[in-house]
Amino acid sequence: MKIHLPSIGIGVGIAAVVIVVFLIYGQGIMKTSPDIATPQNLQNSSQKIGLDTITGNASPVLGSENAPITMIEFGDYQCFYCNNFFHNTESDIVKNYVDTGKVKMYFKDFTIIGQDSVTAANAAHCAQEQGKFWEYHDMLYNNWSGENTGWASPTNVSQFAKQLDLNQDQFNQCMTQTKYAAVVRSSVSDANNLGLTGTPDFFIIGPDNSVTKVVGAQPYDVFDEIFKSKLQS
Repeated sequence: MKIHLPSIGIGVGIAAVVIVVFLIYGQGIMKTSPDIATPQNLQNSSQKIGLDTITGNASPVLGSENAPITMIEFGDYQCFYCNNFFHNTESDIVKNYVDTGKVKMYFKDFTIIGQDSVTAANAAHCAQEQGKFWEYHDMLYNNWSGENTGWASPTNVSQFAKQLDLNQDQFNQCMTQTKYAAVVRSSVSDANNLGLTGTPDFFIIGPDNSVTKVVGAQPYDVFDEIFKSKLQS
């Protein structure tokens, strides 16, 4: 698995449509239902949204910067379905498409569940300073223990950094200063501007800059079909 620094240089405009998103409620939090949402192409609308709204304020890239397909996930580290996607689908995408140079991935914060969501998001960006965003991203999901249970408390995220051998003084100072709060807020603003209402949501951009939105923690076969289609376009 190869990790590079951000190189998001897509600057053309795309057309967006209003997408009806079906939601279910759990513990007072809106969650995207992964079994009723379907992919949808974003084209032929009078409302223009630049691709930088989708790709800006993101994580470092996972995979080759030259990969023909870009996938952006809007997620919340506390989200049940985001955790489900990480454990059941993401590894297959990485193995079959990211590691083979066909897809590059970015993660964007959509912190909709609680304060620990914001703490976890900031912690991942602080880990990015030491070149370990994606390792920390994985650490968060591998330590997930439910929504609003305190598993992503300031104390715990510091312990996760220690387990990854990060410089503790640098990490803790970054967290104390909430150094990346503006980045996280901007990412959430991007999600709102795109009309997102739950997590996870994905945008898949093909070599021709066509964009497909996938709502919810869909199984691997859904992503596989989209990737194959875009590679053939």
